[in-house]
Amino acid sequence: MALTVVHHPGYTIDLPANHPFPMEKFRVLRQLLGEQSLACPIAWLTPEPAPINTLARVHSRDYLTAFLQGRLERAAERRSGFAWSEELVERVRLETGGTLLTLEAALATGLACNSAGGTHHAHADAASGYCLINDLAVAAAHALALGWVERVLIVDCDVHQGDGTARLFANEPGVFTFSMHAARNFPARKAKSDLDIALPNGMDDGGYLTELASWLPGILAAYQPDVVLYDAGVDVHQDDRLGYLALSNQGLYARDYYVLRCCRDADTPVAAVIGGGYDRDILALAGRHAQLHRAAADVLTMNA
Repeated sequence: MALTVVHHPGYTIDLPANHPFPMEKFRVLRQLLGEQSLACPIAWLTPEPAPINTLARVHSRDYLTAFLQGRLERAAERRSGFAWSEELVERVRLETGGTLLTLEAALATGLACNSAGGTHHAHADAASGYCLINDLAVAAAHALALGWVERVLIVDCDVHQGDGTARLFANEPGVFTFSMHAARNFPARKAKSDLDIALPNGMDDGGYLTELASWLPGILAAYQPDVVLYDAGVDVHQDDRLGYLALSNQGLYARDYYVLRCCRDADTPVAAVIGGGYDRDILALAGRHAQLHRAAADVLTMNA
């Protein structure tokens, strides 16, 4: 038995030295996962760039054309957090292709993880908060369109509300959006998910896990999804510079293990992405993201 993990070297591109987005974390995470001893081996998969027609299931053609061809207005570019480049376009398409492949692998094996993904602030016609294409939404819409599934549950545990995802699926009964986030964090103007749990600043491991356990089993039982897309953002960590919550490394592991185990216990395939994390200490940050993959390996072997 092996844990399927999707990765591409193109997840990391060069950014200016003072850029606030921790682009190196994807490369370092891959290195850590290659060095660490997990409960089972990793089966690595390499994605292809997501096709344009697949992106167009959730994003407008005008926006896609402007992004792909470098025609975004300056204000729109600033809102994205990145200066446009051909390398950025390729990276975004690879990351989205990675989440598509992760979902497909999860449907085949029951559990799979991306080593990137979780760009939940991207809207149909606009980028926001380092998110240019909404990989979670693209993957959900793709699975529905191809008839792979009839119901998708998106469990978003990033510290920021998944506002782009919520708006994209506001009128789609085939997708249930569940966002558990810091109430007073970005975005200032929240969207309306199917279920939003807004948490107070400073919530620690115990309070967070109690809150999660009071909602997730009931959602799984009531909605009965055919697949879960799980955004395991680590910006809920106590040392993250953009998060207002106070989880520890152990709390991150316990959260990820709990979510994955709930899905497995419900016989629901789960595809996990790493979500946000913004510590300037890249090694520490990659180590937090690796908790997802360690928890996934443990859940796999527990059910073996």
